[in-house]
Amino acid sequence: MDGREIRIKRLQDCGKTVVIAIDHGMFDGPIPAMIDLPETARKINPLVDAVLLAPGMLRHCAPLFAQKNAPLAAVRLNWNTVYCFHWNYLKAKSVYAYDVEDAVREGMDIALVSLTLNTGDELRDAENVEVFCTLVRQAHRLGIPVIGEYFPTGHLNMTPEELHKDVLAGSRIVAELGADLIKTFNTMNFAEVTGSCPVPVLGLGAEKLPRQIDALRLAAEEIAAGAGGVVFGRNAIQVDDPHAFQAALDDVVKTGISPDDAVKKYSLDS
Repeated sequence: MDGREIRIKRLQDCGKTVVIAIDHGMFDGPIPAMIDLPETARKINPLVDAVLLAPGMLRHCAPLFAQKNAPLAAVRLNWNTVYCFHWNYLKAKSVYAYDVEDAVREGMDIALVSLTLNTGDELRDAENVEVFCTLVRQAHRLGIPVIGEYFPTGHLNMTPEELHKDVLAGSRIVAELGADLIKTFNTMNFAEVTGSCPVPVLGLGAEKLPRQIDALRLAAEEIAAGAGGVVFGRNAIQVDDPHAFQAALDDVVKTGISPDDAVKKYSLDS
């Protein structure tokens, strides 16, 4: 096995994958519970499979990945205006953020590369695909698997039908372009999305939900629809006891325990 195959097998051996995302500062700057990122990293339960973070923060959070049976380090390699909601950007332009070889030297185990299409500008769509394909090719050349993130343009203004149609097409495109896993939005027919891709699809946690049980129910819903795991950020960090919530999330995703039972087992505030 090469390095890429070994890393993919490690994820597959988990059955279902739980990724905790703490890369929000790459687009939002400091947000609640992610102001001091090394401190945030200490709130991550080492039983999760991977942690997604920005390239410039990998060295600052190194102790998390140095411990025995540590999570894999997933690093976001491109930057896209589509995430900058606070600046009201609408054109979804993707650019290179970090060199793959540099990220590998820093300790990256998995690359995350995002793709946004249907921007209304066919040249921009083509440029976004070029950024995506170049980073995927470079990562694979070095034995690094890639999580391909499909993020719809203007998703907050889409109807459920529009969101599903966009995610369905975009996720398959990301798979066709070489992603080893896919990270994307839950939709009104998520089973159609997961069933149309030959690689595991990881469901997002997205916006912070009012209650922890709501987040666990979202995870259970995504897994029931055929997801290969979940990627949760604010819902897994902006809580009173991140370690306990992440243990509950891991249990819901991997053992099938019900969200209600998980809340009781880990003494969460439902």
